[in-house]
Amino acid sequence: MTSVSANRTTPPHVVSADDVLDALKRAIEDTIAPRSEDVDRLGAFPAEGMAALARAGVLGLTSAAEVGGAQASLAVAAQVVERLAGACSSTAMVVLMHYSAAAVIEAHGDLDVRGAVARGEHLSTLAFSEAGSRSNFWVPVGTAAQDGAGLVRLDAEKSWVTAAGHADSYVWSSRPLAADGPMTLWHVPAGTPGLSVKDAFDGFGLRGNASSPVSGESVHVPASAMLGADGEGLDIALATALPRFLVLNAAFCAGVCEALLGQARDHLLGVRLEHLEQTLADRQPVRDAYARLRTRADTARVFLADTIGALETGRPDAMLRVLQVKAVAAEAAADVADGVMRLCGGAAFRRGLGIERRFRDALAARVMAPTTEALYDFTGRASLGMRLFGAAS
Repeated sequence: MTSVSANRTTPPHVVSADDVLDALKRAIEDTIAPRSEDVDRLGAFPAEGMAALARAGVLGLTSAAEVGGAQASLAVAAQVVERLAGACSSTAMVVLMHYSAAAVIEAHGDLDVRGAVARGEHLSTLAFSEAGSRSNFWVPVGTAAQDGAGLVRLDAEKSWVTAAGHADSYVWSSRPLAADGPMTLWHVPAGTPGLSVKDAFDGFGLRGNASSPVSGESVHVPASAMLGADGEGLDIALATALPRFLVLNAAFCAGVCEALLGQARDHLLGVRLEHLEQTLADRQPVRDAYARLRTRADTARVFLADTIGALETGRPDAMLRVLQVKAVAAEAAADVADGVMRLCGGAAFRRGLGIERRFRDALAARVMAPTTEALYDFTGRASLGMRLFGAAS
């Protein structure tokens, strides 16, 4: 496996989240945006961009100050993901998954690993989805078993692991070791014997995010690699990884929408119908269509801001909003992408504008676990007073 840490240097001391955002702007302009088309065309992992983000302090943005992180809020992390999604969706997804995994590591991980994350020297990701349970990540079929001398053996066939083969570690789910409960979590270094990336990712969209299957065959980790208590992995995931993943996924969608609407705006204002002596934007039906897409994107953005506000203030409806926000944003992104393709016509099919690339990227969120359909089910259960994973309470 190739670790992206080999391409990094330790970032300077982070003074504030504002410093990170300033450095992020430069990294996007100098490295990430110029390489985005090649990342998509070649299906190449954005190693140079990730190295630039590590130097900028982006990987340690949400880490605690006590380990050297910027201790930024979820709202700031959402800004980062949104800005990255507007430039390179694959890079944004790698960072999104890192922040989701880092939340678990920050809460339950080893102090040395937490420090490495804070310094930008460690890229992590979630390894939850499995071939045997597909998008139902909350019911892993992979196993954990005591194997003597304080070691635990992990066996699983993981699927859709972002940054597979490039991350420094995986936050890995399994069935419990001995306790009751649906899941236990582990911190598994990428170089652990028995781990292997099965196939190179060749996707319709997000082509550079290296979302490949990872096989774990007789993977031995120390018992201390357990993140939290045995059997409590689902509770930990719901409290740490899932809210961050769902909110940041909505921010990802917002970034893709903004990029699409910006490209559509430039096209509509720049293309002239010579026989009418008009731009496309001079036609009322075109303006009406654009306005509907603009409103759709803005509605999802308001919902995202409300969700973050609910979490930050501890509102009673915070978890309901978390369950809704990715579905709202994912469907908005798909609708905006489709609408922009229609507005810009045949020109949008050409790679030059970049619209077709973002159209493909925009469709990923709705099928990424938990899917829109699963989130609607969770929202219905929560709204009706039922447990998310079981019978009515």
